[in-house]
Amino acid sequence: MNSKNRYLAAPYIVWSAGFIIIPLIIILYYAFTNAGGAFTFSNVTAIISYVNIKALMLSILFSLLSTFFCLIIAYPLCLVLTSVVKNSSSLLSLIFILPMWMNSLLRTYAWQNILERKGVINGILGFFNLPPFYIINKPPAIVLGMVYDFLPFMVLPIYNSVSRIDKDIINAGRDLGADYFGILTRIIWPLSLPGVISGITMVFVPSLTTFVISDILGGGKILLIGNVIEQLFTQDSDWNAGAGLSAILMIFIIISMFITTKYDREDIQ
Repeated sequence: MNSKNRYLAAPYIVWSAGFIIIPLIIILYYAFTNAGGAFTFSNVTAIISYVNIKALMLSILFSLLSTFFCLIIAYPLCLVLTSVVKNSSSLLSLIFILPMWMNSLLRTYAWQNILERKGVINGILGFFNLPPFYIINKPPAIVLGMVYDFLPFMVLPIYNSVSRIDKDIINAGRDLGADYFGILTRIIWPLSLPGVISGITMVFVPSLTTFVISDILGGGKILLIGNVIEQLFTQDSDWNAGAGLSAILMIFIIISMFITTKYDREDIQ
């Protein structure tokens, strides 16, 4: 990098230092110190308590479920988007990206209004004299909220990977006698794998750390690790314990970043 490029990168370096590096250092400081500033591992080892480990296991389970559902919805959708006319695919992509323009909190409250006992769905069911459908304040409602909120993060990287596949390769597969299933499993899927890995990472990490969705759609009855950390910071004012649990979650984030970087490099090569 020459001196001119270094100057151009200076604003990004300042931004990274101010909003990424320094906050991480502060979190790590609180994670390994007690209220008096003495070094300790107790904040990190608090993850093994029954409440915290249960919240972490639930968070991992819900994150895996939401990531799985996002994948099985997004992948066929991306195949359809890449097979239609270019102008139509752009319009359809916009429809799926459009919800991201709205605040996530508002979207979650909208689902609360839809799913609540006297909400939209039960109102329609009652109109047709059908039994009510109660999933609000239960795990399915939380997973549904995660899938709805994070689905665009799965669609975009997969769509980019699938749309960049050279059509000549697919046509060559057809010429050699491969059926659609063979083309999908032996050509499209391997070539789109970097986008799939990126999508999985972009859905798994925020769903693992979320607390707003479980607060609203879970009614505060189901504690995820994000809820525990949020309560430690806001209600208990215990920054040390909250930072310790946050440091544990950083491990998952670092692992996901390592996997994403590995596949991104393979994609470039």
